[in-house]
Amino acid sequence: MNNFYIMLAKQKVLKSFKEMPEQFSIDDAIDKLIVIHKIQSAETEIKNGKGLTTVEAKKKLKKWLN
Repeated sequence: MNNFYIMLAKQKVLKSFKEMPEQFSIDDAIDKLIVIHKIQSAETEIKNGKGLTTVEAKKKLKKWLN
């Protein structure tokens, strides 16, 4: 996945920031934006049929699950 320039939905960003404390660091804000971006990217990949089934994911992650 090399889609760094995904546009973030304004409402998702605003909702997420409203849940943060009144004061927060710039690092916290950037971390929050990165998480929103990653979730949105994953949702887009799933919609495009690039996601894994539970069985495929477990098989791929087996070495970490045991």
